[in-house]
Amino acid sequence: MREPDRPRSSPLPGAPSADRSAYLRRLRRDRRLITAGRVLVLLLFALLWEGAAQLGWIDGFIFSSPSRIFTTALELAQSGELWLHVGVTLYETVLGFVIGTALGILAAVWLWWCPRAAKIADPYLVILNSLPKIALGPVIIVWMGTGTAAIVTIAVLVSVVVATTSIATGFFEADPQQLLLLRSLGATKFQQLTMVVLPASVPTMVSALKLSVGMSWVGVIVGEFLISRAGLGYLIVYGGQVFKLDIVMAGVVILCLLSALMYYAVVWFEKKAGRRR
Repeated sequence: MREPDRPRSSPLPGAPSADRSAYLRRLRRDRRLITAGRVLVLLLFALLWEGAAQLGWIDGFIFSSPSRIFTTALELAQSGELWLHVGVTLYETVLGFVIGTALGILAAVWLWWCPRAAKIADPYLVILNSLPKIALGPVIIVWMGTGTAAIVTIAVLVSVVVATTSIATGFFEADPQQLLLLRSLGATKFQQLTMVVLPASVPTMVSALKLSVGMSWVGVIVGEFLISRAGLGYLIVYGGQVFKLDIVMAGVVILCLLSALMYYAVVWFEKKAGRRR
């Protein structure tokens, strides 16, 4: 007598299907390959740079080399000088980034709240965005002095216009049908802002944060070039003045590392915000 067919095992409730599991494995593999590719490109560049300096293809005094940069950074760290400059620059950059982003969000909210004001301000925002902020350096020094306040002000001026225009664009692209529905239900302007506009603009605001990170670093380094007596910008200028280009390159590499860390902090925030959404 033929035995009855046994039912095939079915996945547990809530467990991903085989196709989805394979897709997730491919995604994880792709992420690992991309990370490995980035590390490999960086290592190959460093090895090529070091080899060119050791073989005499490039002048080690002018172009430095990874080994010389590492040795210089280690000496600065052991003397404690490096930590002073890194701390000063980080403090000024984070402060300028936070103030510039906050002002940009507030300005974008005001522009969305008053569409006529947005139309009036549009050409002025374009002009301010294209204006080289370093041209205002001497004026800012006269206004704010030669301390941290002037450097932070330059960083804010560099980042706030970019943040304002980017975030305001996201606000005006909110779904008009949802806003119309809220208005038909008697929602106030503030309720429309908090229930539709702000949640829908989270990706735009995160993109603006990424731009503001780079602009804040630019503003701080420009300010330190002009007036600072401490910070990585000052360290780079000092290295150029005394013809110690290893110090210059060490400062540039450390700036790259710090800006990358700050950028990935924003990326981490983007992932957290995406999960909450």
